Amino acid sequence: MTGPDQRLEELGLTLPPLRQPAGHYRGWSLAGDVLHLAGQGADGHVGRLGADLAVADGYAAARACALNLLAQARDALGSLDRVAQVLVLRGYVTCTDEFTDQPAVVDGASDLLAAVFGARGEHARTAIGVRALPRGFAVELDAMLRVR
Repeated sequence: MTGPDQRLEELGLTLPPLRQPAGHYRGWSLAGDVLHLAGQGADGHVGRLGADLAVADGYAAARACALNLLAQARDALGSLDRVAQVLVLRGYVTCTDEFTDQPAVVDGASDLLAAVFGARGEHARTAIGVRALPRGFAVELDAMLRVR
C-alpha cells in the first residue's frame, strides 16, 4: 500500500488549513507514542441531523471533520507516515431526540481513515448524539493515534 499522504492524493483530497482552537487549548498533544487530537468540526457543515440534515449530509460532515483531524496530525508529526494506528475515534452528532443513526454519520470519518491508512486506520469508536455543538457544527470528532 502507498503511504497515507500519497493515498490522499490518489483519492483527490487535500488537507485543509489548520483550524484555530475555539478556546484555550491546542489542536493536538503528544504523550509518548500517543497523539491526542482535539475535537474538530468542519466549516460549512452546520445543522441538526433528523431536522435540517439527512444522514448523507452528516456523513459528509464527518468526512470533512476527519480531514481536519488529519491536518492536525500532520502538523504534530510532520508526516502522516508516522501514524502507526488510529486507536480511537469519538464522534458527536448534533441531532434531534428521535435521531438514532449516529453510527452511519460517523462512518464518514471511519471510511475515510480506512481509505487513507488501510488496516492501520481501523479503530475503536464512539458515536454519540448531542443537542448542540460549538459553532452549530453538525459533527465534531476527536481521536487518539499511536505514532512511531
